[in-house]
Amino acid sequence: MLPRAVLLCTTQPKTTKMEKVKIGIIICNRYNTCAGGKCFRALQNREGAFEMYKDKDVELVGYTTCGGCPGGNIEYAPAEMKKNGATHIHLATGLLVGYPPCPRLNHFAKFIPEKYGLKVIFGTHPIPQKYFTTHTNLNTWNSSFYKEAIKDTLTNEATRLQYD
Repeated sequence: MLPRAVLLCTTQPKTTKMEKVKIGIIICNRYNTCAGGKCFRALQNREGAFEMYKDKDVELVGYTTCGGCPGGNIEYAPAEMKKNGATHIHLATGLLVGYPPCPRLNHFAKFIPEKYGLKVIFGTHPIPQKYFTTHTNLNTWNSSFYKEAIKDTLTNEATRLQYD
């Protein structure tokens, strides 16, 4: 008869190592005192734009602001994040929901991959309901660019209310 420990090991399901993704987050400088609570909660819960990592191990390797308009830190921050292993840069939900939304998002989304070879994702945490209501009423996101940019952070009303 095999020892008990061997029997337990042979009956346990085999686990596979999860793919690890290293990400950086860039927030709008208007929110430079933000402690990141909504972003970090959404990352932990895999909500909003972080739902794409549902079955992946994620490491946050950088968190900073854009540096203020016109986004001077966008030129340098991704380099530091890339040195730390980042493959994805999230342009935080605040850049989408602040009023007005960042007018340079499209430029950032082109510049970062071109300069650093990093994938850019719009958004982090789900859009809070209060911002969703205001921007819907103002028709802020009616362009094809913004419809695409907010799609990963729309979620559903119950989730949006949890981020108010």
